[in-house]
Amino acid sequence: MPSKTDLDALRATLADERGSLVHQLAELDADESSGFDENFADSGQVAAEQGEARTLETSLREQLQDVDRALEKFDDGTYGVCEKCGEAISDARLEAMPATRYCINDA
Repeated sequence: MPSKTDLDALRATLADERGSLVHQLAELDADESSGFDENFADSGQVAAEQGEARTLETSLREQLQDVDRALEKFDDGTYGVCEKCGEAISDARLEAMPATRYCINDA
């Protein structure tokens, strides 16, 4: 299990990542609010851009859910414990992927 200092650093990393994700989602929402030019001659390009924006939004929201879940685990004392086997997740894995839910064996 990581030391208290390491845990504090991981929590700060997750909080920073959460802020970044929220910011990216807000920017994406603002871009979508300004709209795509429906009168643009290449409607295929507009459709492709809208699809890419939806895919990006879905990915960002999933990442945000993972980060929020990890932060909740700090609060309930289960951060760093594999959700599948209940064993401790290695420090190296937590450092590389702070929002991970599983140890390397169960990933």
